[in-house]
Amino acid sequence: MKALLALAHLIDLVNEHVGRWVRWLALAAVLVSAGNALMRYAFNMSSNAWLELQWYMFAGMFLLAAGYTLLHNEHIRIDVLSTRLSRRTQIWIDIFGTLFFLLPISLIIMKLSWPIFVDAYVHGEMSGNAGGLIRWPAKLLIPVGFFLLSLQGVSEVIKRIAFLMGLIPDPVERHRDPSLEILDEEGAK
Repeated sequence: MKALLALAHLIDLVNEHVGRWVRWLALAAVLVSAGNALMRYAFNMSSNAWLELQWYMFAGMFLLAAGYTLLHNEHIRIDVLSTRLSRRTQIWIDIFGTLFFLLPISLIIMKLSWPIFVDAYVHGEMSGNAGGLIRWPAKLLIPVGFFLLSLQGVSEVIKRIAFLMGLIPDPVERHRDPSLEILDEEGAK
């Protein structure tokens, strides 16, 4: 289990770094939007490329930060029923949902979106709009985003199983990476 917790920690680090980097896309999108509006109204100049760049950044924020959101337990939940259940039952529901819903759907989307990206890349697909951008970077965001989400799903299952085994504290309640707990304890021994 120590190796699996180390893997979970590595996955958590990757999604933490990606999530922190992706935050800057929000600022960049605002600056591009403001700059485009300023150019359009002040100088009567505009470009579809700037609008498409905003869309790409918007897509990047949501797709690339999905794993980060799961890492921090900030995804949408329906807590009406689960809050009445014991913590162990909630953890089992998380494991079941991740293994039978999140991971299969994420893997299917990755598998189906990869050929679409490859086709756009190989053919140099361009936007149909005048002055538009190449399309493959936006299409690459889909399989990469779902890959990061899938990795984080694996990490969350590992941490929840370790919690059920009594190896780490509740992975949802604590902000410190629970996979570090067992590694710290092993290092202290």
